[in-house]
Amino acid sequence: MRASRLLSLVLLLQNRGRMTAQALADELEVSVRTIYRDVESLSAAGVPVYGEPGHDGGYALVEGYRTRLTGLHGDEVDALALSGLPGPAADLGLGSVLAAAQLKLDAALPPELRERSARVRERFHLDAPGWYRDAEEVPFLTAAADAVWNGFRLRIRYRRWAEPREVERVLDPLGIVLKAGIWYLVAASRHGPASAPARPSIRNFRVSQILELTQSPEPAARPAGFDLAAFWRDSLAEFDRQRFQGTATVRLSPEAVRRMPDLYASAVLRSVELTASAPDAQGWVRARIPIEGTMHALGEVFKLGWGVEVLDPPELRSAVARYAAELARLHGGG
Repeated sequence: MRASRLLSLVLLLQNRGRMTAQALADELEVSVRTIYRDVESLSAAGVPVYGEPGHDGGYALVEGYRTRLTGLHGDEVDALALSGLPGPAADLGLGSVLAAAQLKLDAALPPELRERSARVRERFHLDAPGWYRDAEEVPFLTAAADAVWNGFRLRIRYRRWAEPREVERVLDPLGIVLKAGIWYLVAASRHGPASAPARPSIRNFRVSQILELTQSPEPAARPAGFDLAAFWRDSLAEFDRQRFQGTATVRLSPEAVRRMPDLYASAVLRSVELTASAPDAQGWVRARIPIEGTMHALGEVFKLGWGVEVLDPPELRSAVARYAAELARLHGGG
């Protein structure tokens, strides 16, 4: 711990120049007396740190004492500056680690690239969570990530949508994914029918739905050549294939087409783009959209209000008419 603090002290002086003992103490969250002892230790170890008395004094490194990280171009520095997500890193328990890594990177860069890195962080901010919802509570995220990293098996109690709602699973954790502000644990589940040996199947578990988690001393079995990014990409494609059970033909007003990107999933938008007819005299277009089922499609259609007309299938068109009539009745429309 002390060695890490001494390194951080050197990097602070290298990166920021002269700093008072109080400023160093505040930055490193230690007492001023500890800073005095650390500076003495650094001097004894041959690090050229010196102090200047007075109101404008403080500690500094001898001019020219600097480690440079060579081989990086400006665009590479920009990419590294944007790669750190403080929110997700904090969720994973790595907030202080990310800050220390950024400090070391800044200290190692030559001045012109260090200034460029700071400018990127000042002017660009990455916010992973989606709109219209608060961040989920994920009390077991750090423990799950630790098991993924160290390769230990997990035993969890999990809340799911199907009955029975709460189940117990033995998992071989394979990866952690952050999707639109929601954390997922990708793991091989060893749950199987009592009459048959458990055969692992790789699935996604929403971390916020983990109710209990225990790390087992048993090592996790990781499939040879498992590619987390490829699995996640295939998983999303399979999710779309399973949830869309049919298609509907609709007419869309110009205003509805304009609003759709703010309201619908990319699969719906792609379908409209590929199947849209030429606009009629009023500017309306006919298109086909994927639907999950009549009741779900009903809610999706009503997002556009009067800007959409369902042409097919007949059961969805009839459901829209019934619900529109009921809404008119409730609101005094006769």
